[in-house]
Amino acid sequence: MQNSDTVGRQRAVTAAERPCEYSVRQVADMVDCEPSTLRYYEECGLLTDVGRTTSGQRVYTQKHLDRLGAIACFKHAGMTIADLRRFFAYEDDESEHIDDMVDLLRERCAAIEEQTRVLHEAHLQVLRKLHFYGDIRSSIRRGTPSPRWDDYSDKDFID
Repeated sequence: MQNSDTVGRQRAVTAAERPCEYSVRQVADMVDCEPSTLRYYEECGLLTDVGRTTSGQRVYTQKHLDRLGAIACFKHAGMTIADLRRFFAYEDDESEHIDDMVDLLRERCAAIEEQTRVLHEAHLQVLRKLHFYGDIRSSIRRGTPSPRWDDYSDKDFID
């Protein structure tokens, strides 16, 4: 029920009722990025419904911070801007695109698992080289013969 003070006009929203609003600089500082990155995300459609002050400055809310968290997570997971656009478009019509969302996430998960496998192999190789060259250094200091790579190439070192 409206009282006579609000009939025919919108009720003023108090500061306590208004969602927290943040400037470009504040959000950039919060998420550790450049303001130009935020503008780019807006231009390419990753950040939507960005408000403006009467002077034209962008105004962000918690909704935008949540979206930026998702963007950062997915970017760390290797998603491209195109992947992100697609995912968020699917998310906008979740019931129609749920299979597409699951497929996209499964593909990304498989890619991460492959990257993890490749990184693990690279880590093992770096550990082999570290032990090999560490032992060469020791042999130089002791004046003893240097080790042979063949003795290290198949071993798995823990540290």
